[in-house]
Amino acid sequence: MRVSGGWIVAVAAMGLFFGAVPAHAAKARAALQAKSGSGVSGEVTFEEKNGGVLVRLSAAGVPAGAHGFHVHEKGDCSSPDGASAGGHFNPRKTPHGGPGDKRRHAGDLGNVTADAQGGVKHESLFAGFTLGRGPASALGKSVILHAKADDLKSQPTGDAGGRIACGVIEAVK
Repeated sequence: MRVSGGWIVAVAAMGLFFGAVPAHAAKARAALQAKSGSGVSGEVTFEEKNGGVLVRLSAAGVPAGAHGFHVHEKGDCSSPDGASAGGHFNPRKTPHGGPGDKRRHAGDLGNVTADAQGGVKHESLFAGFTLGRGPASALGKSVILHAKADDLKSQPTGDAGGRIACGVIEAVK
């Protein structure tokens, strides 16, 4: 049996090309980094489900009370105050709102509540973004935990205050 060397190279190249970047990541995660002098640490996981993306937040060192929680447009947590993450992820150019609103930023995840010991455990299913390719993908964006509660109506960001934690959303293999 004779096999062309060019054929083998072409098949190998296709495998490298198609295997290098998955067309669709079923899971992703973001390790939270403390910002603005906070002591916050934790992790956010993302998992594609029927009807949206299941988002799970586990954090410690968070001041007690409600805090705005959003996906932001840039996957950059390099600045001390988290401003390098940019504004809310909003590929459809809609107004800011709450998770139950029909028109809202894709990154509007609402509020989470820290207990008296600074712990946050939160899980919710969100529509409006994916973990695939394209403009609605949250991969390569960031997730931000804010200092104050999101009022779910003020434009453009819900008056949630400073950024106390930031993590870049990366696909999980």
